[in-house]
Amino acid sequence: MTGARMVGLFAGIGGLELGLAGYGWHTELLCEIDPGAQAVLAAHFPGVPLHADITKLRALPTDTELVAAGFPCQDLSQAGRTAGITGQRSGLVDEVFRLVRRKRGPRWLLIENVPFMLQLGRGAAMRHITAALADLGYTWAYRVVDARAFGLPQRRQRVLMLASRTEDPRRVLFGEDAGPRAIGDPDQDPCGFYWTEGVRGLGWAVNAVPTLKGGSALGIASPPAVRLPSGEIVTPGIVDGERLQGFAPEWTTPATEVPGIKHGHRWKLVGNAVSVRMAAWVGSRLAAPLDPIAEDEPLDPNAPWPTAAWGRTGESYRVALSTWPVHEPYEDLRDYLSDSRLLSARATAGFLRRAGMGSLRFPPGFLDDMACHLDRMGGWAA
Repeated sequence: MTGARMVGLFAGIGGLELGLAGYGWHTELLCEIDPGAQAVLAAHFPGVPLHADITKLRALPTDTELVAAGFPCQDLSQAGRTAGITGQRSGLVDEVFRLVRRKRGPRWLLIENVPFMLQLGRGAAMRHITAALADLGYTWAYRVVDARAFGLPQRRQRVLMLASRTEDPRRVLFGEDAGPRAIGDPDQDPCGFYWTEGVRGLGWAVNAVPTLKGGSALGIASPPAVRLPSGEIVTPGIVDGERLQGFAPEWTTPATEVPGIKHGHRWKLVGNAVSVRMAAWVGSRLAAPLDPIAEDEPLDPNAPWPTAAWGRTGESYRVALSTWPVHEPYEDLRDYLSDSRLLSARATAGFLRRAGMGSLRFPPGFLDDMACHLDRMGGWAA
């Protein structure tokens, strides 16, 4: 695998490329439109040609063996506009198919996105993608995977889809399954949640943070909060966020060197990134494929898309697999809070107001801890 050539489309800050690099994949070209992300890629992938607009990219480099594409999810996510696969941003996945169609050589196509793409439009997004892959002559497989399986204390599920004209992607994605794993004790371990919620949801996670988000459309950072066993409420800093995605501390610092980009934009870059360890797992299985371990059965065209499936020539099959392919040694969330700060009185008071407006049930003692934290921070007046 040493020296295998790949291309990163919608590369973000390089999560897929960085994770695959550990298994011999060399990035020959990057494409990313966000100026801050471009600065990050230029700093960490020096000498690699960097294109801004995929619609103006005419062809892939010769001898490209893998095309990685974490295409924009804004039109697919529940937090976004849910415009669907034909939305202005997410519809750009068709540009990937255009480039692959022109370039008949790549052995692999790796696509990453949010799990909501399986539900959107009653499965229309997935039908669009799988039909395009079948038209290109690809056998495809996908699996929803949780970042916690790789030891990271972030409850983050993503769809990993792998397709090939010449190889069997099931041997990469379906070769191992460790099963769900219970994590931590809420009375003794830190628990993550979203302080911006409180009426309809909380995102509660034991010894983990909920899925890191990209922040608001205005570039306002939206990190989660963590209730410590002491009752203190803290929020991770950007360095903590980078590490929770598997990046080195200060990975996104080059973004702030771009005129007009504020510190909060780094949270958007981190929240939209692909977990490096998730990509590394794919790299490890590409290097050492395994026979599929789970039985499959035909997938009814009108049925919801399952957690894992594969298909070719217009036929689709569901596969019974969990979102935990492995159980890597789990790391304590406390070790990822080196850059944290106390949640402000204003944010705490806002959460408590919202919590009192709805009928959402909260973990025992949680609201008391929030109220005590507010008192320590100066109370409602502050």
